Amino acid sequence: MSFWEHIEALRWHLMRAVAAILVFGIVAFLNRHFVFDEVLLSPMRNDFITTRWLCQLAEWVAMPVLCLDNSKLHVINITMSGQFMTHMYISFMTGLVLAFPYVIWEIWRFIKPALKPKEQRYSTAAVVVISFLFLLGILFSYFLIVPMTINFLGTYQVSESVENTVSLNSYISTVVSLSFSMGIVFELPVFVFFLAKVGIVSAELMKRYRKMMIVVIFVVAAIITPPDAFSQMMVAIPLLLLYEISIVVARKARKTQEA
Repeated sequence: MSFWEHIEALRWHLMRAVAAILVFGIVAFLNRHFVFDEVLLSPMRNDFITTRWLCQLAEWVAMPVLCLDNSKLHVINITMSGQFMTHMYISFMTGLVLAFPYVIWEIWRFIKPALKPKEQRYSTAAVVVISFLFLLGILFSYFLIVPMTINFLGTYQVSESVENTVSLNSYISTVVSLSFSMGIVFELPVFVFFLAKVGIVSAELMKRYRKMMIVVIFVVAAIITPPDAFSQMMVAIPLLLLYEISIVVARKARKTQEA
């Protein structure tokens, strides 16, 4: 294929990916009550599944601090077009999340002809792993990090005379940014694999900075969780496990490269 034929092929792959995002986005737009009431605004309610489980756990282990209480948090809209623009934005982001596996698959279809048969076999598994880790990161953030962050930031007060009335845009930005950033963080093993392939990262290097990364992970966990060790461990342990998995991935990638 010539250069322009490659560009034409890429254009069609991108158009199909965008079409999938738009289809899912339209579905989300038409179901705004479910998307907002049952999904996005649910973590700020005291009947959210994570909040209920943490309160039951707090009663079981006699640690009341684990029970989140967001009853003092109120979300309001402060601009004329705020709710409509938020509706459009969330519809697009929902379409992007739901269509993410298909988008990755379209990208893989474009680069597949340039791969060797063995690389094509591995790339098929890579598409599944990338999609799985991204969605797993979003779910981990939504069910654990988001409610804890909302509880900490939404109920934090410098004075009893200052109430926490949060704008809709601020609340949505917090939920979306946390979810997407954690989805990217969960791609760490994939990033490490490719970086190890080209020799930028190695298992030895990651082991050398392991102690530093443990400190960083616990600092981040301490910032976004209530002030108790149990909550910090709930967030830190999965991230530490992800880092350890990345070390194993880097070692295997290096062995494969050497072979």
